Amino acid sequence: MSPRAANSATPPPWWTPPCSRRSHAGDRRIGRPGCDEGTGPTDRIRTNVSPSRVSVRAVTTGSTQHLQRPAAELRWADDLTRLREQDTAPRPPGWQLSVDAAKRFIVGDPTLGIARKFVGDASLVDRALVSLATTRGLLLTGEPGTAKSLLSELLSAAISGDSTLTVQGGAATTEDQIRYGWNYALLVSEGPSERSLVPAPMLRGMREGKIVRFEEITRCPLEVQDSMLSLLSDRVLAVPELGEMVYAVAGFNVIATANTRDRGVNEMSAALKRRFNFETVFPITDFDAELALVEAEAQALLHRSGVPQAPPRDVLAVLVTTFRELRRGATDAGDALDRMSAVMSTAEAVSVAHAVGLRGWFLRGEAGDAADIVHCLAGTAAKDDPDDLARLRRYLEQQPPRKSGKAWKSLHDARFQLPG
Repeated sequence: MSPRAANSATPPPWWTPPCSRRSHAGDRRIGRPGCDEGTGPTDRIRTNVSPSRVSVRAVTTGSTQHLQRPAAELRWADDLTRLREQDTAPRPPGWQLSVDAAKRFIVGDPTLGIARKFVGDASLVDRALVSLATTRGLLLTGEPGTAKSLLSELLSAAISGDSTLTVQGGAATTEDQIRYGWNYALLVSEGPSERSLVPAPMLRGMREGKIVRFEEITRCPLEVQDSMLSLLSDRVLAVPELGEMVYAVAGFNVIATANTRDRGVNEMSAALKRRFNFETVFPITDFDAELALVEAEAQALLHRSGVPQAPPRDVLAVLVTTFRELRRGATDAGDALDRMSAVMSTAEAVSVAHAVGLRGWFLRGEAGDAADIVHCLAGTAAKDDPDDLARLRRYLEQQPPRKSGKAWKSLHDARFQLPG
């Protein structure tokens, strides 16, 4: 049976058909369910209504191996299950884990065999969790590639068990993509009704008591940003077409992210800023921690790509050192460099490490080497500013000879492979 046929044959139990009385034919508001002749229409304000569409997961925890990027609650489902079983601490209303268990899910717990997922300041995770337990939203800001989106996904998975209620901000984002829209075929045939309503992430999060993620909020037009004001302050969303006020269920909150390089594109209003707690996510300062992260993530990506051999650790060390020095505009020895205008973030380093592994395996049938780094760096370094390619070329000419190791010599010898 098709989904449309199934919906028409057996409407969900939460749906209330419009009143059939002729005197109420034009009244399609929620809360007027086929009222008896003697009672007349009655108004109700709903505070906890199931979503108007059945949420069906395309995959389960046992079938994620062919997905390019499973959601956090699927990828680390075993960790979440283990923590729920061990968690005896008090939980904030609507949360699936206590604050302590949610923190251990993110920063790791060796005693339970839970690996660290976010490499950064553990106190930042503490502050983020406490902020989300209040009625204020959380805004993660920082340079691109500092794992703001990953942290918001992990927080959502730990708190709500669902990180998929996401709004991707952009110039084309509209209120319908944030609050709710309509199935226009049903809207024309039936008028406004719960069946024709299409809930967007914010409405679903309020009804179900879950965390909603708003990615790159500052890239949205100002009028779209301001549609969040009543949701964050009054915790209520009006659906005037249905005569309904949806009040947020315990557990609902919003995590927004914003890149500092987008500052000035669509500056947030002072009113909206007051409704968020701001936390800045900084780049990883420790070399060994960044190298371990790049190595682990590259191995995971290469495994999903069918590549059995990851680049050697010394090759990845060269890659991470190159990224860190170009990002800072200084070498580890303190010598000044031309700083790149490109981001050169840890996330970009992971992508380049993945590409190096793919290039080595699929072109030569072996692990990627330092020469492959040169081939894969150009597309990362030279994006908006053509001078970045010249800065990268100068770095490859001057810095590798000053460092020891076979991988650095291979990187220097391959410098002529840069385009241009």
